This record gives sequence, C-alpha cells and structure tokens, in this order.
Amino acid sequence: MAVQSGVYKGVSAAERAAERRRRLLDATLSVWADPEVRTTMTAVCGTAGLSERYFYESFTGLDAALTAVLEEVATEIETVTLAAAEAAGAEPAARIHAAVGAFVDLLLADPRKGRVAIIEAAALPGLRGRRTELLRHFAHLAAEEAHSSAPARHEDELAGLLFIGGMAEVVTAWLDGALDVSPDEVVATASRAFLGLYG
Repeated sequence: MAVQSGVYKGVSAAERAAERRRRLLDATLSVWADPEVRTTMTAVCGTAGLSERYFYESFTGLDAALTAVLEEVATEIETVTLAAAEAAGAEPAARIHAAVGAFVDLLLADPRKGRVAIIEAAALPGLRGRRTELLRHFAHLAAEEAHSSAPARHEDELAGLLFIGGMAEVVTAWLDGALDVSPDEVVATASRAFLGLYG
C-alpha cells in the first residue's frame, strides 16, 4: 500500500521530514530573534506546531538547531553579497557598494537574520566560537575582494577584520534602534570605509 511504502497523499516520507525540518528551522529563527521569548525547544516546537518527537527527527538538540540556523543565514549572506558584487562588474567601488547594499537589503527584508547571526549568537557560549569563525571567514572574503588579482596579504586580512567587525557593530546598533540612520547611509558609509581601508 502507498502508506506502507512511505508515500502519503502523494508525498514521500523524506519530503514530509524535509518539510518538518524547514518548519523547525523557521520557528527556531523566529523564537531566537525575539528578545521577549526564551529560546527553548518547547518554544520552537510550539511555534512550528510540531511535537518534540519531530524535533529530534531533525536535530540532536537545541544547539544543533541554532547552529543550523546560523549556518543557513551565513550561507545566504555570502551568496547574495558575492552575487551582487559579480553583477556589478569590475569596478571596485561599484562592487563593494553592491555587496553591502545586498547585505543591508537582506536585513531589511528579514531583520531576524541579522539579529541571530550578529547579536544573539554572540551571547551563547556554544555558538560564540562558530560566530567568530564566520566573521573571520567574511573578513577573508573582504580581503580577497580588495585584491582579487593577488593572494590576500597579512595586512589585507587585518583590514578585513576591521571592516567586518565594524559592520557587525553598526548592524548591532542599527537593529537595536541605537543608531538612527537610513539604509542608504549605512551602505554609503560602509562602502567608503572599505575603500579607505584598502585604498
């Protein structure tokens, strides 16, 4: 029978499991980004409308779900910023303006992603190390962008850390409402800073 083979209403068991995992990831992002809600497995399952049984189908524990969300957001940031830079052509100022603009647009579309990746992950001991690794990865990408025709030098990597660290602080203040600036101001200032560091 169809149900015995894992197919129910035309949907396979693997597809149903993938859909539940997606719901749990979305719920984890929502709960984790909400400062009014304590981030627990119970809260995530409640938001997803799924039982803990299905949570453990996808994740070994809450830290695994949080890590999966962090990795997913980091991958999206890298994908959209690199694509924007490539689409902008070869001119350095245009490339960095496009990349930063794409990053800011992503945060405007879903501020939760910036909050969990930049603010909330730093508050969790289990994720702090991975957040630091990701910041260094993005710093390396910045260094490569600055000198795409040659290997990044030590001073390029240092400048990349300054740029990414500064961006993280700006985004933190912006998302917290402590920095009253427009998205265009963030993009323009960050772009000038990048070009100044590598000028």
